[in-house]
Amino acid sequence: MSAPDRISGVLTPVVTPFGQDLMPDAESLIAQCRWLLAQDVGLAVFGTNSEANSLSTDEKLDLIDKLVEAGIDASRMMPGTGTCAITDTVCLTDHAVKAGCGGVLMLPPFFYKGVSDDGLFAAFAEVIERIGDENLRIYLYHIPPMSQVPLSVGLIERLIRAYPETVVGVKDSGGDWSNTKSMLDQGWDDFRVFVGAESFLLANMQNGGAGCISATANVNPAAIKDLFENWQSPDAAAKQAALDAVRDRFMKVPMIPALKSAVAHFSGDPAWSVVRPPLMALDDAQNATLFGALAEIDFIMEGLSQSDKQTARG
Repeated sequence: MSAPDRISGVLTPVVTPFGQDLMPDAESLIAQCRWLLAQDVGLAVFGTNSEANSLSTDEKLDLIDKLVEAGIDASRMMPGTGTCAITDTVCLTDHAVKAGCGGVLMLPPFFYKGVSDDGLFAAFAEVIERIGDENLRIYLYHIPPMSQVPLSVGLIERLIRAYPETVVGVKDSGGDWSNTKSMLDQGWDDFRVFVGAESFLLANMQNGGAGCISATANVNPAAIKDLFENWQSPDAAAKQAALDAVRDRFMKVPMIPALKSAVAHFSGDPAWSVVRPPLMALDDAQNATLFGALAEIDFIMEGLSQSDKQTARG
């Protein structure tokens, strides 16, 4: 197996479907991944908006296997593999590498707060050394609003210097463009900087970034990919504004259940609205807010009807 190419473009933390028993629905996930790939959007399964930290390690291992067995292109997958326990992170990451995934998106251990850069470096290094595979490609995951464990520019540079062929990118979901810009300004050789929301996509591309890994690429994939491909076009600012209008509407209510409610609505499959506790599905008022706002801009998700999904399941 040849070493994976470094990834650029648009990826999404694919929302995870659950049955009424709250168990993952692999068949629906496979169909959704096929729909996303048809829009040329990569698959950051087990990201924040995938409810990754509500899934067990065994569930993630099983879903990776089922996706690959179904013919989903593993090179288009960047599964989230960072956990609080080094052993779980090693298990998930090694499995993803052996499955042929294009890379992994790795959170730092996130339970203990106020840890030092030395401690974080030791955690990442331990994972890399235990796996010991030249095909491992790590995209660091900086999301301090959720993890409360930031990844400093100094830590990232130290990891790149120690593991230049392994630590190859970062997703910055901090929501602070100045922090992303500081990463881009380092001039790290072929290091891929992704923004965590398409709100910053145009700015990221204008400054040498690699793309975005965005929750709303679950629901608006083609338009986001269009800006990625055409960020130098005369109407790029208008494209960015249109993306912002969609994202702003999804942010009027809790994001994860909003994404799943949209998939349920446009696919005609109400099972998609199920989330695992402690998250809760949108209530009637929240759904009215979301779909009223989306109607203002004539938003739809094409290709998600029941017949289309059956075709996708093949």
